[in-house]
Amino acid sequence: MTGETARSGRVTLPEHYDVTILAVRPGTHPQALTVLSKTQADDGLLACWYSDIGAVNQILLIRKSALGMAALEGRLAAVTTGTLFGLGAFLTGMSIDTYASFDFMPPLRPGTFGPCYEVRSYVLKPEGLAPTIELWRKAVPGRSTISPVLAAMTAVTGLVTRFMHIWPYKNFDERARLRDKAVADGLWPPPGGPSHLVSQQVDIYLPAPFSPMQ
Repeated sequence: MTGETARSGRVTLPEHYDVTILAVRPGTHPQALTVLSKTQADDGLLACWYSDIGAVNQILLIRKSALGMAALEGRLAAVTTGTLFGLGAFLTGMSIDTYASFDFMPPLRPGTFGPCYEVRSYVLKPEGLAPTIELWRKAVPGRSTISPVLAAMTAVTGLVTRFMHIWPYKNFDERARLRDKAVADGLWPPPGGPSHLVSQQVDIYLPAPFSPMQ
């Protein structure tokens, strides 16, 4: 707790992000991205990526969370009016969830970090979140000497005890080489971390041309 927080009695909330996953019909993601480039490229958008390996035919949007009624009203309007991001002709599924960043992670910001983004989505055991955060707090500095983690955050809507972390790499070969080195050097995964997991999903995303995070 910082001195300012202690004096004021207020707790500083971690960064929050809305993560939208759009599933589109096979072969239609280029057209879907064209639509999104016209409707989603606003100040709140941080990332628009499309899946290349893993759960394909998906588009992932990350934006700063409004954390209020306006955000909820916007979601309701998209559903009730049938606009659905302007992708009604392409969509086969959609989820929108809010995530809270781990408190030691810096805020997400526009920039060039990839262009190969590994998105790992885990379901944790019911009491697995708190120990996972502490394990990561200790292990991330060492792991960052090999390559940085871009995001580590937990879902606060929908199915909770979900944990998403994102790793940027220049290409697939660099990803394999750096991951192998982290394991060989004993820097990753955090000791005991896998014991808190129920399930894992790993997907590789590439940025759309208009994505603020490339």
